[in-house]
Amino acid sequence: MLKLLRNVLAILAGIAIGGAVNMALITLSPSLIPPPAGVDVTSAESLGKAMHLFEPRHFVMPFLAHALGTLAGALVAYLIAATCKPPIGYVIGIAFLCGGIAASFMIPAPAWFIALDLLAAYLPMAWLGGQLGARMQYGGRRVREQVS
Repeated sequence: MLKLLRNVLAILAGIAIGGAVNMALITLSPSLIPPPAGVDVTSAESLGKAMHLFEPRHFVMPFLAHALGTLAGALVAYLIAATCKPPIGYVIGIAFLCGGIAASFMIPAPAWFIALDLLAAYLPMAWLGGQLGARMQYGGRRVREQVS
């Protein structure tokens, strides 16, 4: 029972930490790469009307927010989980992937960005979070022997 509770806590903490990292980077984004003049990045309607003004550099921070949020969430979940550590990391990746799919319908973006985001920012980062977690937890020893 305690292991189940710890695994549920790992998932909740992974989603919370990953979401916090994602939102922090999205909030910081306009100060690092200013949006085109007159665009309100907090409004999906404004984004839709001005999407033609966006350059590829404007998509760097959203991609990093999605990728690093997923990575942080999967890493935290892996480290907290009592059992089934890699699958729990993938649960975080799948949860964030579902959010990315929903966002791709709500927030207009170029097809190249949506494809890159959905293919590279979620499940690969969940896998990487599991790999980093295993290396941190097992001190760099052979990860396959420890995780199996």
